Amino acid sequence: MTDKPNDLFAASPQSEMHAKPILIITADGAQDLEFFYPYYRFIEAGYHVDVATPKGGEFKGKQGMGLKNTVTLSEVETKPYQLLYIPGGNAPEELKRNEDALAITRSFAESGKPIAAICHGAQLLAAAKVIKGRNIAAWPAVEGEIKEAGGHYVNEAIVIDGQFITARWPGDLPLHLAHTLEVLEEQRLPQRLPRLTAKA
Repeated sequence: MTDKPNDLFAASPQSEMHAKPILIITADGAQDLEFFYPYYRFIEAGYHVDVATPKGGEFKGKQGMGLKNTVTLSEVETKPYQLLYIPGGNAPEELKRNEDALAITRSFAESGKPIAAICHGAQLLAAAKVIKGRNIAAWPAVEGEIKEAGGHYVNEAIVIDGQFITARWPGDLPLHLAHTLEVLEEQRLPQRLPRLTAKA
């Protein structure tokens, strides 16, 4: 009988087609679908994905799914990554009070590299004060935090404004990932002009 792997949810090793990795930052209490849907989808598309959490090691989502091995937020150097992804759930409530998470978010914002966030993930964007004047989709309860940070809350399934790619809840994931992967593909084709703003 074949032994089970130590971590049932970690993606199986496979070939990676794209040189630059993707960073997902999260914490305990993440919305399970909003973490694993992008995690697996990026890997399926040929990207290497690193996951960073406040303490590193194991984390668990709201429904008990998670990974056993993550890096600590304090270890992260943002330069190698081409995208930051922020899942929702309860995790952003913790991340928005974490100086390392705030620093990572600000570093990506300053670099101009894309930042994708869904649901409560916009809480971290608001706390980092990087969305002034931007249109941002999020879970409706986050509207006040977005406005306080100078952003504009938009109740749409997908909102792309500059480097920010945002969505509201799990049902928006197919659109969110489709557009996020499209933005990544545009980065790999420098002859194409980047899209500045768009909505589905």
